[in-house]
Amino acid sequence: MIQTVEAVVDASGKVQLLGEVSVPGPRRALVTVLEEPAVVPGEAALLAEAALAEDWSRAGGESCVVAP
Repeated sequence: MIQTVEAVVDASGKVQLLGEVSVPGPRRALVTVLEEPAVVPGEAALLAEAALAEDWSRAGGESCVVAP
């Protein structure tokens, strides 16, 4: 099954996926680089990823309630 996920490519060519991809093993992929620069939400997600991971791994995080 073909899957599409947003990604950001940095100046050195490193690709950072912004979503989940589920495959049973190694698969080929095609990357299309768009002309527009990375902006919110993609860029903000990359910058916040480390901080959020630290917050979520703290004890008691599972009891957090997210308001709609």
